[in-house]
Amino acid sequence: MLPVKIAGLGWYLPSQRVTNVDLEARLGIPAGWIERVTGVRERRYVTDETTVSMGAAAARMALEHAGLSIEDLDAIVMASTAPQQAIPCTAALLQRELNAPQGASACFDFNATCMSFLVALHTMAHLVAAGTYRTVLLCSSELVSNSLNPQERESAVLFGDAAAAAIITRSQPDEQSVLWHALFETYSEGADLTAIRGGGSRHHPNDPATTPEMNLFYMNGPAIFKQGARLIGPFLERFFSGFTWTQSQIDIVVPHQASRHALDVLTKRLGFTGEQVIFNLALRGNCVAASLPLAFAEAVGCGQIVRGDRVLFVGTGAGLTLGALALTF
Repeated sequence: MLPVKIAGLGWYLPSQRVTNVDLEARLGIPAGWIERVTGVRERRYVTDETTVSMGAAAARMALEHAGLSIEDLDAIVMASTAPQQAIPCTAALLQRELNAPQGASACFDFNATCMSFLVALHTMAHLVAAGTYRTVLLCSSELVSNSLNPQERESAVLFGDAAAAAIITRSQPDEQSVLWHALFETYSEGADLTAIRGGGSRHHPNDPATTPEMNLFYMNGPAIFKQGARLIGPFLERFFSGFTWTQSQIDIVVPHQASRHALDVLTKRLGFTGEQVIFNLALRGNCVAASLPLAFAEAVGCGQIVRGDRVLFVGTGAGLTLGALALTF
């Protein structure tokens, strides 16, 4: 049990709405195929935004929601799949974009692909509870539209761009916000099922052997779904075996918005009701690491989640990594 709370939330969505009609015409896909296969009706793509500019917009909203200022931050953490550039860490660029005081905040990044926000939240909660940091900005900003491969139509139509941010502080004695329990497991037999192979030291951008396709997103959707569906049930059994809540005691489940089939597993096979589970996949697409905090922030923003609710975050990410975290909001 960690006495920490999410004090503020913010998000940013690019203004460019890309509908299924747009993509079906662009990619030569039959009408209705995208929604039937992925569950997505529209998604957002950037125009002139960057990973950092989207993150900064979400961060400012989160600070306002928390009633805090940039000067209150002593840690800025970026939890995303792709950095804006190789070095420095994207969090340092975010500090500069926010015009945060120089030297007043430590800046570093987390990358656990789609589970980046959850892993960072769990890690930073321990540091806040221990007093290492007082006020943490945790941001997930994903610009994925420029990495999609039009030849892989299922993944090309699934993803969208977005950013979400949270302010993490220590709970006061009279507050009920608590992080109760978390579990993460990685099954690297699935490491090659979701990948961008270019850009690192093995397939360096300057290596003549690095092809343009290596710099695009690759996902074997059926194989990754099969692996995740096989593992998620036993994983959640282990999660709940080390915890006092039962599934029926959870007010809200916020899943990573991976795909329609993945969300169906939660409701049809794992016993959560449609009323418990937050869905925003249809209008946002899969926003990678920003997907889960975006769904959470928007649900709080519209009153679907309120203070005191028991919330379960759950999802999978490339690796293959499974994650679950329970807190009282």
